Amino acid sequence: MRNVKVGLVQMSCTADINHNVEKAIAKTREAAAQGAQIVCLQELFKSLYFCDVEDHANFSLGEAIPGPTTEQFGALAKELGIVIIASLFEKRAPGLYHNTTAVLDADGSYLGKYRKMHIPDDPGYYEKFYFTPGDLGYKVFDTKFGKLGILICWDQWYPEAARITSLMGAEILFYPTAIGWDTNEPDPAVNLEQYNAWQTIQRSHSVANGVYVVSVNRVGREADQQFWGGSFVSNPFGSLMYLASHDQEEVKVVELDLDKTEYYRTTWPYLRDRRIDSYQPITKRLIDE
Repeated sequence: MRNVKVGLVQMSCTADINHNVEKAIAKTREAAAQGAQIVCLQELFKSLYFCDVEDHANFSLGEAIPGPTTEQFGALAKELGIVIIASLFEKRAPGLYHNTTAVLDADGSYLGKYRKMHIPDDPGYYEKFYFTPGDLGYKVFDTKFGKLGILICWDQWYPEAARITSLMGAEILFYPTAIGWDTNEPDPAVNLEQYNAWQTIQRSHSVANGVYVVSVNRVGREADQQFWGGSFVSNPFGSLMYLASHDQEEVKVVELDLDKTEYYRTTWPYLRDRRIDSYQPITKRLIDE
C-alpha cells in the first residue's frame, strides 16, 4: 500500500509578518509531530490578505522565489523530513508580480513553483491589481511522498485546470486558498450557498479525475472578509475525509491510500472514455459562431 499522510494548516493571520511566519512554522511542526509527510499552508500565509484593497504600498510584500522564505522553509522541510507547500507573493521583476506556490521536498530541496493561472477581480478580491497570470503552465511536482499537483484558490472553479494537472500525473491536488464571506451580506443563506458551491466544485474534481483533493483555507476576520475556513480533504470519489470548522485554527493530518486511485479509475473509467477528438471547441471563449 502507498499510504501518505497530508497535513493541513488552517490559521488566521495578522499584520505582523514575523508572527504569521512563526505561527506557520509552529503549526507545520505540529503537523509533522502528528505524522504528516506533506504539509500544505494556506494562500499568502505570511500576511493579511492584502488584495482587499488596491494599494501600491502592498507591493513591498513581494519577494523572490526562490529566495529567503523558500530557504527558510526548505531548511524546515529537511529538518522534519517532510514536503512543504508554501504560498507566497512573488516579485519576479520591478512591476511584475505573481501569486505563486513553492514546493520544498523532504530533503530541503526547492522543486519549483506554480504561478496562479486564474486571477479574480471582485469586491474584496482585487487580485488583478497585484498579480500577473501564471505563465509556467500547470505543474506536477515529483516529491519523495508522491506526485503533487498544485493549484491556487480561484483555480478551484475551473475543471480544465484540475483535469490537465491530473492528466500530467498528479496523485493529489492541493489548493492553498484565501476565501471568505462578505461581512456586509445580511442573508446567511447566501453565505451557505457560496461555501457549498466552493466545496462542491472541488469535490467534483476528485470524482472526474479519480484523485484526492486537499483544500486549505484561512480563518478569521480581515477588513470586510470573514474567511470561512472549511478546509477539507476528499477522496477520489468525492467523499469527505476531513472537514474543518468555519471559525477555528486547526492542524489536521489525514492518511491517503494512493493505491485507491487504481480502484476508482478502473471501476469508474472516466479517463478511458474521454472523447478527446471532440473537445477542441473548449478552447474558444464562447461558442457563438
